[in-house]
Parts: sequence; structure tokens; C-alpha cells
Amino acid sequence: MFDNTMIVQSAVSAFNNAALVAPAFFWWAVLSIPLFFMVYVCGKTFMERIGWNSRNIASRVSLTAVIFTLVWIVVFGGNYGVLRDNATVLPFMVAAIVFVASIYVGSNFKNLKIPAFKGQSRKKKWMIAGVWLLISLGIGLSDLHAWWGPVLQIGAFGAGLLIGRLAHNEMRPIAGTSLIILATTVVILMQPEFFRFGQLGALTPVHLLFMILIALVVAGIVALRNIKPKSFIHHSAYVKLKWLARFLSVLCMALFVLTESVPVFLGMAFIFFLSFAMSVAHQEKISEHIDEKMFAIALGLFGIITVMPVITSMGILYWISLPQANVWQQTKFLL
Repeated sequence: MFDNTMIVQSAVSAFNNAALVAPAFFWWAVLSIPLFFMVYVCGKTFMERIGWNSRNIASRVSLTAVIFTLVWIVVFGGNYGVLRDNATVLPFMVAAIVFVASIYVGSNFKNLKIPAFKGQSRKKKWMIAGVWLLISLGIGLSDLHAWWGPVLQIGAFGAGLLIGRLAHNEMRPIAGTSLIILATTVVILMQPEFFRFGQLGALTPVHLLFMILIALVVAGIVALRNIKPKSFIHHSAYVKLKWLARFLSVLCMALFVLTESVPVFLGMAFIFFLSFAMSVAHQEKISEHIDEKMFAIALGLFGIITVMPVITSMGILYWISLPQANVWQQTKFLL
């Protein structure tokens, strides 16, 4: 009765029963609606005050989202001991996200002068060393499941910053941030303790819906930014192929709902991309800023599932900075 395993299993079952009817991230989003409404109403005034405009909004919003995601993945990404054994690829996934996010941050701050030890007083040297030690310590403490965990995370962070500062060009804001959003969503799916209390109960329909929406929106962003409208697919062939893509998409969504599997999730995102790519290629031309509007939606959804209202607010700011139009009329051809 008092066996450790039984106690843990009972506690997890109780937490899961609560999580099945109470997706906390969703209710946090509901409670944040007044904040989001204020951002929508007062966002343009706020952007004028801090110097954000249509020319720099993409880079500023993306950089803010990436920095918060980097901090979030470091703070919350080391919970490998929750019903997990040591044979997990999660530390490597977290390190990959830290690496890519560090490249993005380093490439955007490559012109920023980092204080060096040479020519500094002893007090300044100790201060500089202390700051870097605290940063390294915080990143290293995010992964203590094995002796090499802190080395991996600190190495990923340092290598990413170095590569970013040595890069000739800044990392593309929408492409880089979308990649980080998708990778972080995969990590959440790999360890749903980020999402809920335990791993034994199924994800709620609300959880699954938001995961599917993120895969859908990110696939749309990639297709819109990388496929050119050429109108080269014959219409009759396009209709048949499109219905096949829709059937495969629905099948992948059903499999994902049943399995909650990471490979199925990635396969579903790939099928979404193929379907959207075919739709874009079939068009003669597409409306401007569709990819940017979908990126704003992706930021909003990602901020909700990670319980980071600031990222959702960034998505709202980006949305109101774009030319207003009927988004459904502009994007329904993708479906």
C-alpha cells in the first residue's frame, strides 16, 4: 500500500484526472483576454513610443519572442526526471533549440560590444566574470539529469552566440522564429508535463487542437515563403491532388489525436506543407502579407500554449501593424 511506485502512480492519476477537464494554459489565455484587448487597442501608440514601425516590426517582434522562448526553454526544459529514464533524446532537442535561438540572438546583437577583460580594472573584471558565470550557471542548471547535461547546454549556448556574432547576415526573423516555434512545440509534445501534470492520461481536446493549429500555421508560413505561385498545375489534376491531400491531412489529424505521437505530428505538419505548397503553386498570384499575418497568428498560438502572454502580445502588435484586410478571403485558397 505504501510502495513508492503505487504512491507516485496514484498521485499522477489524480493530477491527470484534474488536467483532463482543466487545461490550465487555455484558462490562463481566457483570463488574459483583457490584456490582449488593451494591446490591440493601444498597440499602435505603444509602438510609436518605443520606435517600432513597419520597417523594423518583424525583427523586433521576432527577437523578443526568441529571447523569451530561450529563457522559457532553459527554465522549464530540464524536467527530465518526471517519470522518465535516462535514455531520452529530450536534452538534445532542448540543446538544439538553445543553439538555434542563441544563433538568432547572437546574429541580431553582433554589433553590440561585449565587455572584455583586457584593459579593465580588477573590479570590472570580477563583475564581467560574475555575469557570465551566472548566465552559464543558469543554463547549466537546466539539465542535471546526467553529468554531461550542463556541458551540453552551456556548449550549445556558447557555440550559438559565437556563430551568430561571426555570421555575415542576421538570421531571417520569420523563418528563424517559426523554426524555433515548431521545435519547441515538438519538445512540449515529447514531454507533456510542460502542458499538464502527468504523462499517463490523454491530452485534452483543447491541447490537441492548439497543437494541430500550430502545425497548420507554421506549415502555411513555410509554404507561402518558399513556394512561388506559377499556375503550372492543370486544374483537373489539381482538384484530384488537393482532395487526396485533404484526405491525408484528416487521416494524419485523426492518427495524432489517437496516438499523440511526435512522428505522427511531424508527418501531419509535412502533409499540411505539401497541401499548402500545392495550393500556392497553383495560383497565379497571392495577396501580400499573408505569410506575415500567419506568422502573427503563430506567435499568438505559441504564446498561449507556453503561457507567455508577452509573446501573444507580440503577435497582436505585429497583426495590427499590417494592412487590414479580409484574412479568410485571402487564405481560404490554401484549404
